[in-house]
Amino acid sequence: MTDTLTRTSRFLSLILRHEPGRIGLQLDPRGWADIDELLLRMQPHHPISRELLQRVVESNSKRRFAISDDGLRIRASQGHSIAVDLALAPCEPPTRLFHGTATRFLESIRRQGLLRGDRHHVHLSADIETATAVGRRHGRVVVLHVDAGRMHAEGYRFYRSDNGVWLTDEVPVGFLGDATDHG
Repeated sequence: MTDTLTRTSRFLSLILRHEPGRIGLQLDPRGWADIDELLLRMQPHHPISRELLQRVVESNSKRRFAISDDGLRIRASQGHSIAVDLALAPCEPPTRLFHGTATRFLESIRRQGLLRGDRHHVHLSADIETATAVGRRHGRVVVLHVDAGRMHAEGYRFYRSDNGVWLTDEVPVGFLGDATDHG
């Protein structure tokens, strides 16, 4: 991804996941924003064209953003710290999921489990490679194995976002398995 695409993607993440009011944008209850209004309100802060917006959406390997079927609206696929209802239906997760984080957080996680913090959900990955990439953003990487099958059997709900990220409210300590260091 080029510097322009990366900067634009980061700004869109900030606006569509955390601070739409920063540019005077209002998201609907499902997290959607009108694309024309978004582009207009971004002009004083981070001017972009519809073509650049489309390239950001299409080139983002994590598929962070979704454009509505009619092409008129956009939203972040997950990761919100603001109140939105993505209308995701609960579903059965794979037996094992993974969570990448920095080694400096491991002691706290081993005491408290995985907590959602300011986000709506704990984010989990279906494979170690993705979890490693996510964790790498925070420092030296450790990947935690989550017994998602047993969690689900015991009544914990899981959701799968449009971009394939697995979401749950928490992961208690008893469902955390091995932690593998991925430096």
